[in-house]
Amino acid sequence: MKLLQAWVELHKEELMANWELTVSGEQPYKIDSLRWDCYLAA
Repeated sequence: MKLLQAWVELHKEELMANWELTVSGEQPYKIDSLRWDCYLAA
């Protein structure tokens, strides 16, 4: 769960922009997915 929360924090602006696009009927932008390997290496 902590990894997901960290990902959300890193992509908060993108998520909010996509929410606005989706609400207005537009296609959201692609956001990089959570990559476990980059978090495990830290």
